[in-house]
Amino acid sequence: MSSIAPLPPARPAAPGRPKDMEKAGAILEAARRLFTAHGFDGASMDQIAAEAGVSKLTVYSHYGDKDTLFAAVVKSYCEQNLPDSLFESAPDMPIRERLMQVGRVFFAFVSSPEAVAGHRMLCSPRMADSPLPGKFWEAGPARVQRVFADLLRRRANRGELEIEDPTLAARQFLTLLKGELHTRMVLGCCGHCDDPEGHVAASVDFFLRAYAPRDGR
Repeated sequence: MSSIAPLPPARPAAPGRPKDMEKAGAILEAARRLFTAHGFDGASMDQIAAEAGVSKLTVYSHYGDKDTLFAAVVKSYCEQNLPDSLFESAPDMPIRERLMQVGRVFFAFVSSPEAVAGHRMLCSPRMADSPLPGKFWEAGPARVQRVFADLLRRRANRGELEIEDPTLAARQFLTLLKGELHTRMVLGCCGHCDDPEGHVAASVDFFLRAYAPRDGR
């Protein structure tokens, strides 16, 4: 009887996308830590590469320059902490409860050390004539406004809100949540909110007084 041919040895995993994605994630995490700790100008690409355990060439090959890397950090951090799933309509949930849910997560996000540090960086004179604030806006706040406006639009279509301009209403709600507290955090006048639940509830109730259906539904 002929012997069975042995199986060929398993091939090692080919280098490529998984490894590249792992490096990209390490770079983003290192950049987030260093930008938060040292600011935009204080964090060098050399430091970021060393923190991520990669070469500076690898950092540049993934992100091109420090402005692009900063925008990528903002986008990644926003998507992780304010994912699109947070803004799903959830039609079975009462509208006040839904707004409270969104408000809690959003306020915790804008109060985080990373978010506060990011806003401080953008307030520096160096940023005045830089394209970086525009990149920051598109990478973070603009997306959140769009997806939250969609939530409001869907709820208004169900008759739970009376809103003619969901985009404007989304901006107003998110601005209410940030309020004076966020400005004081960015300026270093206070480090945290003593009553975040009360702050979110007051913002939600104010918003609903403006946009609840006139028939009281």
